[in-house]
Amino acid sequence: MAKKKTKEIQNDIMDSAHKVWLAGLGAVAMAEQEGGKLFSNLVDKGQKLEKKGKDEVEKAKGAVSGMKTVAESYWDTFGRTIDEQVTAVIHRIGVPTKDEIETLTKKVEQLTVAVDNLRTKGAAAPKAAAKK
Repeated sequence: MAKKKTKEIQNDIMDSAHKVWLAGLGAVAMAEQEGGKLFSNLVDKGQKLEKKGKDEVEKAKGAVSGMKTVAESYWDTFGRTIDEQVTAVIHRIGVPTKDEIETLTKKVEQLTVAVDNLRTKGAAAPKAAAKK
């Protein structure tokens, strides 16, 4: 009877060892199967996160572009205002503007040409009278 009990214990141990072995094989198979699914899920989540990040970057680019346009507009307005104020101060103290100086320069050049023409005509007239 002791032999029978020992044999049963041995069979139980062998049976338990075999079940542990099968559980290990099952765990490996499951890890392999689930690992593939896990990897696929991680890739999917990574792609979604990457797309979301790109979308956010594009939104930020749009916002920055809009702010740049507004800033340039304000800067242009600011520059024109400064120019107008400086021009007003220059007029108040009697300094002519660049356009006024250019206009006067053109008039002086025209007058110089007219005077030179008159001198040339005036010098030619006495010579013509002397030849008669």
